[in-house]
Amino acid sequence: MSVDHYENFPVASVLCPPTIRPAVVAIYHFARTADDIADEGAAPPAERHAALAAYRADLQAVERGAAPSARWAPVFAPLAAAMERYALPPIWLHRLLDAFVQDVDNPAYADRAQILRYCSRSADPVGRLLLHLYGVHDAESERRADAICTGLQLANFWQDLGLDASRGRVYLPHDELAAAGITLDEVLARQDTPALRRLVHELCAWAESLLRDGAPLALDVPGRAGWELRLVVQGGLRVLERIARMNHATISARPTLGATDLPALLWRAATMRRPR
Repeated sequence: MSVDHYENFPVASVLCPPTIRPAVVAIYHFARTADDIADEGAAPPAERHAALAAYRADLQAVERGAAPSARWAPVFAPLAAAMERYALPPIWLHRLLDAFVQDVDNPAYADRAQILRYCSRSADPVGRLLLHLYGVHDAESERRADAICTGLQLANFWQDLGLDASRGRVYLPHDELAAAGITLDEVLARQDTPALRRLVHELCAWAESLLRDGAPLALDVPGRAGWELRLVVQGGLRVLERIARMNHATISARPTLGATDLPALLWRAATMRRPR
């Protein structure tokens, strides 16, 4: 998972309800630190695995009400407070760690089903934890949260295609690469071809369908949290628009959002309606 996956995490938003902001920040730093362990620097895989195992041991200590090691005390002290105050389900924190362990091994993804299984560890737990903090627990809301989080993760994959390839990571489904006549070596060499652009177009449509499937959740969650969700959904859709504007050539350049996108995002968030 790219570190930039967390750039849209609703941690600094003024819309984040103040009562849960410390917990959101604690979850963010837990995930971001684990992401750095898995993906930053030049440590060999064995060292990264050992560090993630120690990180998980600290999480398990906090679950038991014991003190974590001093190594990541700034991460686990606020996380322990959030877990105690809000009864955060540890399973979602462990699933995030499972995704980071998977990142260390940098596996190939045979098809969309394997990518979805990865997203169920790397992205969906964030939504489940936020829903828990919002006090939303029904099955349909959880399904829609998963759709939003997976859609955001996929949008980030296609946004970061060239960046990930430069680091030896490819999240494209290999069966669709083969069907399009694209080799893995071409992707790793960041060769911009019409076939790759067509594939990215198809994969962006997949991400968009998930975001739109989950979008009604933002209309169901009340208050500031619901408005924040609206902006998160619209941000993901806007990234996909940016990709389309560059003819899906993200193997060569990475599109970004900036201040000039804010008026459109606010307008679209304010005018969101349920699909008929």
